[in-house]
This record gives sequence, C-alpha cells and structure tokens, in this order.
Amino acid sequence: MEKIESLNNLKEVLQPNESVWLLLYKKGSSQSDCAFENYQKAAPKADKIVLCYADVNEVRDIHPEYKITSVPSLLNFEKGTLKNVVKGCHQPEQFNAIFEKVAFVSAGNGEGKPQKNVTVYTTPTCTWCNTIKRHLQENGIRYREVDVSKDQKAAEEMVRRSGQQGVPQTDINGEIIVGFDRNRINTLLGIN
Repeated sequence: MEKIESLNNLKEVLQPNESVWLLLYKKGSSQSDCAFENYQKAAPKADKIVLCYADVNEVRDIHPEYKITSVPSLLNFEKGTLKNVVKGCHQPEQFNAIFEKVAFVSAGNGEGKPQKNVTVYTTPTCTWCNTIKRHLQENGIRYREVDVSKDQKAAEEMVRRSGQQGVPQTDINGEIIVGFDRNRINTLLGIN
C-alpha cells in the first residue's frame, strides 16, 4: 500500500498503472479508521492492482479535484481516469469482492452491454441507500453518488424530477426509481 502525499503524487502513480485504488479517509473519524483498517487487511489479497491511501487531514488537494464530499471514499481509477467511487467502511472480504468484481468487469472483451448513466441520491444515515449501492457494485454497475444532505441544488433537482423527498432515489438514464425496487432496477440495467 502506498501513501499519497498530494494530487501530483497521485497523478505520478496513475500514469504507469492500469488499475489504481485510492482510499480517501480522515484519521480519527470512526468510519474512516474502520475503512482504513479493513482496507489494509484486504490489501495482501489484492494483486495486479495498486492500492493507495491519503488522509484528508494532510492531503487537501485530491478530494476537490474529484468532487469527493465525504470520507471514507474508495476511488477506482482505470488507465488514469476515475471510474467508480465506493463510500463507507466495508469488511475486508467486501473490499476484496469490490476489487475482484471491478477487475473482472474491466477485463471484459468489450462486447458487454453499454454502460448506463446511473446516479444514486443518498444521505449518510440511509440504510437502503447502502443496499442499492452494494447491489450495483455486486453487479459491476458504475454509478455516481450524490449526497443530498450536502448538496441543496441536487436535492431540489431530485424533488423536482420525482416529486419525492425521500432517499434512496436512483436515476437510470433519466428514469427515476424511488426506494429500492430491485426488479425495476434489474430490468432497467439488464441484470438477470
């Protein structure tokens, strides 16, 4: 595992490596310390990928660059481009499953279905939000997460589009799903 000291340092690591994972965390916060500890435990099992970490107490220029508004956040870069963000603390086995799933998805031969545009509207205290995110991750679906408790404009846009204030809400290619409707999500994403 490599400690990242700055955005420039991260870009140096991204340049030669195909798959890089970066855990952004805040040392001293219980969620972040949990994520960091389990990320370290998962690290020995991960091969063919580069695992890095950065403490936002020390490194201040990475999270604004990638619009990360909460930690812990695990960023996945493929060929230097941010492809996925996984938030929260996960067990070592879950981290390994995330690494393997993304490695499996990115190792595809390009004949897969086109990636849909998926946005999940969440809040930090929403348990169903985590269920949706885990479901998407387990099925190799890339998504963007928007924390509506921190982004007033996004919250207003979400309510304008769905007429609902509750989360989770998932936008799949412009179609809004309120709550965790597994069948509808699977149908729209082509998950069997």
